Amino acid sequence: MVPKYIPVESLKTDLRSAQGTKIQKGLAIRLIRVLTLVLLDAISLSLAWSLAVYYGTPLPSPWTQNLSFLLLTLITAIGIFATTGQYKAGVRRRNYFDLIKAIFLSELLLLLIAFLYEPNRYVSRSTFLLFCFLSITFICTARLIFDITTKLVRKKGLARHPVFLIADAEEREANISIIEKENAYSILAVTDASCLDKCNREKTFASLQRMGIVEVFVSWDAIKNRLYVCWHFQTAGITIRILPKQKDAFPRNSIFSAIGEVPSHMIPAPIVAGSDFWVKRCFDFYFSVILVLIISPVYLLIALLIKLDSPGPVFFKQNRIGLHCQNFKMWKFRTMITNADKMQAALEAKNQNKDGVLFKMKDDPRITKIGKFLRRYSLDELPQLFNVVLGEMSLVGPRPLPMRDVEKFQTKHFIRQEVLPGMTGLWQVSGRSNIEDFEDVIKLDLDYIQNWSLWVDLQILLKTVQAVFQKSGAY
Repeated sequence: MVPKYIPVESLKTDLRSAQGTKIQKGLAIRLIRVLTLVLLDAISLSLAWSLAVYYGTPLPSPWTQNLSFLLLTLITAIGIFATTGQYKAGVRRRNYFDLIKAIFLSELLLLLIAFLYEPNRYVSRSTFLLFCFLSITFICTARLIFDITTKLVRKKGLARHPVFLIADAEEREANISIIEKENAYSILAVTDASCLDKCNREKTFASLQRMGIVEVFVSWDAIKNRLYVCWHFQTAGITIRILPKQKDAFPRNSIFSAIGEVPSHMIPAPIVAGSDFWVKRCFDFYFSVILVLIISPVYLLIALLIKLDSPGPVFFKQNRIGLHCQNFKMWKFRTMITNADKMQAALEAKNQNKDGVLFKMKDDPRITKIGKFLRRYSLDELPQLFNVVLGEMSLVGPRPLPMRDVEKFQTKHFIRQEVLPGMTGLWQVSGRSNIEDFEDVIKLDLDYIQNWSLWVDLQILLKTVQAVFQKSGAY
């Protein structure tokens, strides 16, 4: 049974929101590494330019007589290094062939800029070639010294990222070997996949916070059926690295990475945990308030039509199950006769939903004339903007269901109750009432939760507008 009341003090927020403000774990070490590399590159480029100008053939030019060219050189080169991943962690940063290509690209871009800006007074060929050669030599040497120094420091057990391994017994030894080869991590603890089960999850994340874990390595077998727990890691500011088996599929928000020479997928934590969700919540609130004010005349017109069409109230407030199975009153314009709830039991035999979890009936006799029109264009849903303003719903999310439907849930279905319910969602833009199997609805909800982003929400909102005007799947 679904609990009818949850004490306020025991409620938690949306799965995607952080419990308080948390900065990405290990961010300070990453920033120090990046700033050190940027400083080494800037020193190397400055030294290379100074020596090239000194030993190259003199040529009167503003590029060699002031610091403007040097400043442009530093900005251009460091910008290209950053965009080509030369400041990222791992093997890509230590790929000197890619580094040399990035240096050449920056030099050619500088040559093009200088030619277009002042084609007759640039620098001599000897100065440019010297600068190019010395840049490669100094930058690669500085990087090599940095890498050797880092390895020596890490061999002494310093500057290592504290990590946690989640893997079943048969995979544990192989996974530990992969992590240790990278020589960048200290494995503080190892446990099996049961630590991610719902009953153990809070204890696990409390331990991770207490130990100061920066990254968690998870074997694919341990997480493949629990992908939604990735949000718990992200909102805790912890990066996940998934250690794969061959031919495995991964969530779309993962990034291909490598541990040594072993390919893996990483789901990075945002810089400020939960920041995307709070942007979403602010957008929901302000957009809903503005929309209510703009369409208030439409509200009044619909209210008048409902009153003229059939006796009864304008609004219909129905108990729905929302975040963490908490009851709330969802607002709609009334589209049925006043005793519709009492008639539903007699109509259950005509339910068109295959598994009976949802109640769907195409020619429902309880719907009023104006109600059919409102449902066809989803205008009956407009009052739910009040629920969005109150924080009971979001513009986009899994649809909140009545108690009758939720009572038929299996355990695996309750993950959809871990995020704010929405006015629209993937279900609505993927066929709406034409989807008759509840398992298909659950798959769409899980797909949304696992791959949620602000961009996904915007796409769904735009598709919702299109679906409403096309009247696709609505009745």
